[in-house]
Amino acid sequence: MIDLYSWTTPNGRKVHIMLAETGLDFTPHPIDIRAGDQFAPEFLTISPNNRIPAIVDRDGPGGKPLALFESGAILHYLAEKTGQLLPADGAARYRVMEWLMFQMGGVGPMFGQANHFRIYAAERFPEEQISYGRERYTLEVKRLYGVMEKRLADNQYIAGDRYSIADIAIYPWCRNPERRGVDQADYPNVLRWFNQVDARPAVIAGNRILEGVPRADMDDKAWNIMFGAAQFEKR
Repeated sequence: MIDLYSWTTPNGRKVHIMLAETGLDFTPHPIDIRAGDQFAPEFLTISPNNRIPAIVDRDGPGGKPLALFESGAILHYLAEKTGQLLPADGAARYRVMEWLMFQMGGVGPMFGQANHFRIYAAERFPEEQISYGRERYTLEVKRLYGVMEKRLADNQYIAGDRYSIADIAIYPWCRNPERRGVDQADYPNVLRWFNQVDARPAVIAGNRILEGVPRADMDDKAWNIMFGAAQFEKR
């Protein structure tokens, strides 16, 4: 049994989908990041960076419990644990890891910043304060889409001919592309890949995990918890 501590963000959905794909038993524990659940002392013992997702595998290595944070590390661990969605060896294995790192170091941070400046900051700050950040990160999102478009022109999936944790990592960040200033119709190879992944039964099931759980409003308190000084005060 795995305890899942998460929320319905792209990083959270990666692990939701992975659990659905592998068929592992899990117990979900919602962490409402607007309400500040990520600063609870018991959560910080599992995820010291106060970020979701995190897991506790009650049957970890050697039969002992193992706590893990960072979504990429969790995907890698669950793939190793189950022998699924990550080639055992050879070039194919390193290709999956390469594109997993592409998501962790590029897609996640850049798409997240674009989303912040285009949606959250735009609701609170005047145009002159956010225009540079919005354009900077929107352009980087489009550059990364271009990288994926070229890659997927010759490959069914992002790391080659097999679906893998690299696809699981990238896919949630390509949901709601309009929030990041992208029309996926401009990237037909990415759109073909996205629709293929999106239609998988386990992806559909993974996207339903924690959906509908009540969440705090994005008010001044939630803004301060997520983006302001409260994230430092509560550590």
